[in-house]
Amino acid sequence: MKRATPLLAAAFALGAAPAFAGNLTPVQDDVVAPPPPPPVAATPNWTGLYGGVQLGYNNLDSNISGGDETVIGGLFVGYDYDFGNFVLGSSLDYDFTEADVSNAPNPQVDLENIFRAKLRAGYKLGNGLIYGTGGYAKAFTDNLGDDDGYFVGAGYETMVTDNFSLGGELLYHEFDNFNGSNADVEPTTVQLRGTFRF
Repeated sequence: MKRATPLLAAAFALGAAPAFAGNLTPVQDDVVAPPPPPPVAATPNWTGLYGGVQLGYNNLDSNISGGDETVIGGLFVGYDYDFGNFVLGSSLDYDFTEADVSNAPNPQVDLENIFRAKLRAGYKLGNGLIYGTGGYAKAFTDNLGDDDGYFVGAGYETMVTDNFSLGGELLYHEFDNFNGSNADVEPTTVQLRGTFRF
């Protein structure tokens, strides 16, 4: 019996060795994942075709009549491309108005329509877009024919829904020596715009 005791002790020690060896592996601490980054507010995508209506105020300056103030309004159609923070686009506008270029009786001349071919570049601010614009303009009168000119301006537009936006635009136009008449015609317009996006 005394001889068996050392053998049993040796066998027990050999059997327990793997169990103790397993305990030598270092204990892994629980890995804490970093908190997720705060969500980035999504801005509207301005890419696409659009059309709309505009209405506002026309302050016409002329070296013949001195100037006139009247209502102006019309239609527009265009296309924008969204580059992320910046938007580039182009459009065509056609406005109706009736402002005195000359109030002399022979002949009295009224500015009746303005056509524009526009380029615009803007920066996105949340749901809105602030932009500069400019391009070619053509003015039509009742008694003096039509003439080519240019315009420059700025505007702001904000998305109300995914398919509708509201905005405002200020434009300065210049038509020098209108149709060879020595009349300089300079309308400045401020208009509210409602835009439907497709």
